[in-house]
Amino acid sequence: MSVKIRLARRGRRNSPIFDIVVADSRSPRDGKFIEKLGSYNPLVEPAGVELNDDKAFQWIMNGALPSDTVRTLLSKRGLMFKKHLQIGVLKGAITQEKADKQFEDWKSKKQAALVSKLGELSKKQSDAKKAKLAAEAKVNEARIEAIKAKNVVKETPAPEATAPAENTEAPAAEEPKAE
Repeated sequence: MSVKIRLARRGRRNSPIFDIVVADSRSPRDGKFIEKLGSYNPLVEPAGVELNDDKAFQWIMNGALPSDTVRTLLSKRGLMFKKHLQIGVLKGAITQEKADKQFEDWKSKKQAALVSKLGELSKKQSDAKKAKLAAEAKVNEARIEAIKAKNVVKETPAPEATAPAENTEAPAAEEPKAE
């Protein structure tokens, strides 16, 4: 019986969430499994992975074969590197203490890179938000100016109620015609 560590899909249409499971290679994708190790959400940035590292490492060391996607997830978590170091310890190439130290150094570097990436993402999001607000303010100002221009009534001088000018004569009364 070949045992695989693979993804089992759940979630609704167009928003998948995957369970990381240990299953017999002959069972269907979403079918019977031996043990659930965690979950994977590819829709968030960075991708959300919840995984029981100890159980996953135990299954890997016992010979379970990860699928390509799960292998990538395990590599990012450092479990494949830990397996590599553990095999070196079993063969006598390095000591357990040296292997643990190398793994901790790798993990701290990985954590620092993750923190810097998250900082970059948050800065990028805030810059995009500021740019969007500035563009919206510019559009609003243009709209306000257009409304002001439309509502401005051209001021025309009001007719004056003063005495008529001197050179103008008052209309003469019509005289009756003689017959």
